Amino acid sequence: MNLRKYMRPRIALTNEHGSWVFLFSPLLIGLFAGGQWSSASIYLTLAALAGFLVRHPVIIAVKAYSGRRSKEDLPAAHFWIGVYSALGIVMVAGLIMRGFGYVLYLAIPGIPVFLWHLYLVRKRAERRKIGIEIVASGVLALCAPAVYWIGTGAPDSMGWWLWGLTWFQSAASIVYAYLRLEQRVLKQIPALSTRLRMSRRSLLYTTFNLAAAVLLSLSDQFPTWMPLAFAIQWLETLWGGLLRPAVGFKATTIGFRLLAVSTLFTIVFIMAWRLS
Repeated sequence: MNLRKYMRPRIALTNEHGSWVFLFSPLLIGLFAGGQWSSASIYLTLAALAGFLVRHPVIIAVKAYSGRRSKEDLPAAHFWIGVYSALGIVMVAGLIMRGFGYVLYLAIPGIPVFLWHLYLVRKRAERRKIGIEIVASGVLALCAPAVYWIGTGAPDSMGWWLWGLTWFQSAASIVYAYLRLEQRVLKQIPALSTRLRMSRRSLLYTTFNLAAAVLLSLSDQFPTWMPLAFAIQWLETLWGGLLRPAVGFKATTIGFRLLAVSTLFTIVFIMAWRLS
């Protein structure tokens, strides 16, 4: 058997490098907020990772069947779909055996969203769909309450708050990413009025998130320092989106900066929660 026919990294792993943070940020926040880690936490993390990873080979297969890619990609795509599916099934079985089967209901919204995305892929209409990206980030953010409930031992309302907070941060990051990509093709830095118009949506998202975090921090249930995490994206949007637009920037430069901001948000959020 020719292993190189199946062991193809470009099919096994997604090339959407920025999307990883939308999975790991909610997972890490939920893990640390839950307070206690267990084997069930590992099962959930690996199940979520398997679900995230299986997307790419499935998309490759859909593209191959619809004529967008060579049929030679199908063996590797089928192989990795099988590997990730098997891993997911084993981890799900572990969760059920540990009595955490109820968290699997949180995966249900991901099914129609993924099918919607596959439909767009088949129609060659999946690019630059900010709406479905925001909705998909909300699905990934459901990892936060899932792993939080495993840590606390039971579902409660705080899990839903963590979902909302991590989803809103992801949505703001996606909107900001589109703003930066729109800026990079400009010939020169535009007038302030134009920059305000271009960055308006991004500023609305980040300002809403920061204001909501401040209001929630006034409650005894939420960390006092939590707004600091959301202030990072707000300041980045104000500085990079409005005052220093990404005219002529490389897409990779923008991507690494966005990754750094999201990583810093995750770290500060966790520290604020642990210090509360």
